[in-house]
Amino acid sequence: MRAPGLALRSLLPFLLGLPALLALQGSLSDFWASVLITAGVNVILAVSLNVVNGFTGQFSIGHAGFMAVGAYTAAKITLAAAGWAPAGLPPRLADGAVFLLALLAGMVTAALAGLLVGMPSLRLRGDYLAIVTLGFNEIIRVIIENTAFLGRATGLSGLPRRTTFAWAWMGVIATVVMARRLLGSTHGRALLAIREDEVAAEAMGVDTTGYKVKAFVVSSAFAGLAGGLLVHLIQLCTPRTFTFVKSIEVVVMVVLGGLGSVTGSAVAAFGLTLALEGLREVQEYRMVAYSLLLIVLMLTRPTGLFGTREAWDWLPRLPWRRRPEEGA
Repeated sequence: MRAPGLALRSLLPFLLGLPALLALQGSLSDFWASVLITAGVNVILAVSLNVVNGFTGQFSIGHAGFMAVGAYTAAKITLAAAGWAPAGLPPRLADGAVFLLALLAGMVTAALAGLLVGMPSLRLRGDYLAIVTLGFNEIIRVIIENTAFLGRATGLSGLPRRTTFAWAWMGVIATVVMARRLLGSTHGRALLAIREDEVAAEAMGVDTTGYKVKAFVVSSAFAGLAGGLLVHLIQLCTPRTFTFVKSIEVVVMVVLGGLGSVTGSAVAAFGLTLALEGLREVQEYRMVAYSLLLIVLMLTRPTGLFGTREAWDWLPRLPWRRRPEEGA
């Protein structure tokens, strides 16, 4: 009897979120739809990176590399399936099915890339791990720039515009649900133990390397999802989109929101995206103002906007919520 209830609880955010997103999508102008889709992609990147940098306490700065793997996989599939539709399916539904398949394939290839990088490198920690992930990011970019099948430096153009507001924010819901469920699980507690004291966690029998690899794989998969959504928004997949600078932008969002806080990562990613759009009118001073904003925030909130807490931690305790010591 418990299994159907858990399944319904897992699907509830999607069942409630999809109609709301579709209703909101119809009322957005093209400009605001594009801005909010970009914000959604950044939220997916920040929350997924927080699984490694926040929950596990590692320091990865190669997130754009996994993003590129997922983006190129999804782009090749949608280009190969252009004009193809299964018999009996309306064109719009067929396009949606192909796009979903492309996104899932991008997540799988990005996860495999995360496994390939994570198995040898996650025995390292701190600055050494950061250097390895940075190296992987550059290796992926150089391989793409020298592979004819991937379009070399010019990339892949002519992609269909498949990413809509609903697609992007359904991806956000999936990423946030993943992060929250992971954090509340046995695996999440093991990740937090590694973050607090890796030596003590290993002494208590936690497979620290194994859990770090699992977190890395999950984080990489959702980076691939963000990459697939982004390139089908801008209709171009080029290695210039996935440089070291993009990885640093995502790290800034995670640190600014608070390492270990899902809410913080989401709010920081959303807020910084809107801030960059708001500063577009003063293009020559845009990055200066952006940098000053980050400096002020980090001086006033060195642990980030939320620290390790979530937004609902500040809500008043509801009368039907039991205290931890009450009940069995």
